[in-house]
Amino acid sequence: MPELSTVNAIDYAMILLYFGIIIFVGVYAARKNKGTDDFFKAGGQVPWFMAGVSNWVSGFSAFMFVAAAGYTYKNGTSAALLFTSAFWAYLLGYKYFAPRWRRARIQAPLEFLTRRFSASTTYFFTVASIPIQVVGLAQGLYILAIFVSAAVGLDVETFSVLGWELSGLQMTMLVVGIVMIVYSVIGGLWGAVLSDAVQGVVILVVSILILPISLHYLGGDAGGMFAGFHRLLTDLPTEYLMPHGDPTNPLFLGSYIFSMILGYNVAWHLVQRYNSVPTERDAKKMAMLCALLSLFGPLLWILPVMASKLIFPDIAVLWPNLEAPEEASFVSLAMLLLPHGMIGFVVAAILSATLGHANDAFNWLSAAITKDVYVPMRKQFGLKAASDRHEMRAAQVFMLVVGVLGVGFAFFIATLGGAFEFNLKYFSMVMPSMLMPVLLGIIYRKTPWWSGMACLIAGVTTTFTLFFLDLFPNHVYPRNVIGTAVSTTLVFVLSAFWYRPDDPRSAAAIKLDRDLRTPVVEDSAEADPAAMQVYGMVGNVCWVLSAVLLLCVFLPATDIAPASINGVGAVVLAGLGWWLRRIARVVV
Repeated sequence: MPELSTVNAIDYAMILLYFGIIIFVGVYAARKNKGTDDFFKAGGQVPWFMAGVSNWVSGFSAFMFVAAAGYTYKNGTSAALLFTSAFWAYLLGYKYFAPRWRRARIQAPLEFLTRRFSASTTYFFTVASIPIQVVGLAQGLYILAIFVSAAVGLDVETFSVLGWELSGLQMTMLVVGIVMIVYSVIGGLWGAVLSDAVQGVVILVVSILILPISLHYLGGDAGGMFAGFHRLLTDLPTEYLMPHGDPTNPLFLGSYIFSMILGYNVAWHLVQRYNSVPTERDAKKMAMLCALLSLFGPLLWILPVMASKLIFPDIAVLWPNLEAPEEASFVSLAMLLLPHGMIGFVVAAILSATLGHANDAFNWLSAAITKDVYVPMRKQFGLKAASDRHEMRAAQVFMLVVGVLGVGFAFFIATLGGAFEFNLKYFSMVMPSMLMPVLLGIIYRKTPWWSGMACLIAGVTTTFTLFFLDLFPNHVYPRNVIGTAVSTTLVFVLSAFWYRPDDPRSAAAIKLDRDLRTPVVEDSAEADPAAMQVYGMVGNVCWVLSAVLLLCVFLPATDIAPASINGVGAVVLAGLGWWLRRIARVVV
């Protein structure tokens, strides 16, 4: 069994540098936030390419690099069916959802529910979303911390912080949670978009390098990459190379793709992205970019993880402290084949994926709480209307509270022994119930004001009834998704019989229906130069990272992981930086 490198001071320095850059990005973005329009949707001036990369990256989390990598290690090509399925969701977004979200003409995402159903529906959904997002944030942070603390050797350490004794796992959650909260609170949506762009750079460089390097190692110096690819085809079991298991079950695969359609078309962070770009045409471009990235991007890490099946046939020996050692397959490749410096990059990539995912949850939820709960409650209590800047500060406070609750709940999950399976089952129970009313409401607009709440109640009732009765225990995921989809659709269709166009409460939905049929008038002016300068900022970050990796070329290395790999990474980053800065200069 190959011997892995251990994380050293250089790798820790790279991780700290990444954290510093993310916080800097938040401070840089804060200068663009003059009011709630900037804080919640970046003033509608995010360049479509930047928004698309941001949106694609925000769909990642540690789950993709950890649990998904573990699934790939165990099941082979079956993973490609699942992890490229977002392509179909984004393609549908390009054809239908992207232009309609632009035409909805909303500022905060849940404002759609007010226009489509009623203000009480928005309030109902916002309150219901708070505990769901807090638990989701906590679970994601806990999953990330389990892996990172084990990968960098902190799982056996203890730390004293202000008189409290913290385990390495808890310390990891605390540090990552603080960074996540700081840059989210400071930067708003601009901060989310720019940090996602930086995270995209890190993920791209790591993925581009790990694929050819792993195939070359597998093929040996004599045969190289092509021999390594040939070994994949000849040495892996036939059943491993052919799709099998759950992904070949039409019921499971159909449920999974349908979940992707919900998650990548009507989830609130997607709504924000579609409304953050200048035009309807830009929204469609963004969706198509995400579709292409979702089709080809996962192959960059699916193939290396399949190679790890041959490189680490008994991976449990390397990771005896992990309950599911196959989930360390991706990082094991990095710790074997990459030199110090790039190893820190890998840990940063896994961190960045989860940070971007969490930041989106922060942003849309704080927008909803501010616009749909705080502002109406001030009016209800007879307080004077809050200024735009007051609302922005309130949103930052709510974001801080949600973040602290998420970190605190992550500590609680750690005492219970959370698991990846809990994460999958939990979201299959709550996500369809929350998103089906949105999907149905944007497709068909002639149902009464209460139909959205009725659908949510029906979905939750169905899911938890199936759970408590333990029906179809061998098909939990499709059971939850299909059961919720059927019950919510049935209630939605039946509610249409109570729709009355002359009801004053239907007026907003009728106006929304007209808006959704009316394209948004595009400004003929060129792209805002100030907005386009964000490309230059990300380009500068690429150059900083490139310079650091270039210095790492002079570090001691091994024959398996030569320091020249850092030089290759530096060249890739320098090229990206030049290209991004050139885009920014062309617009000025």
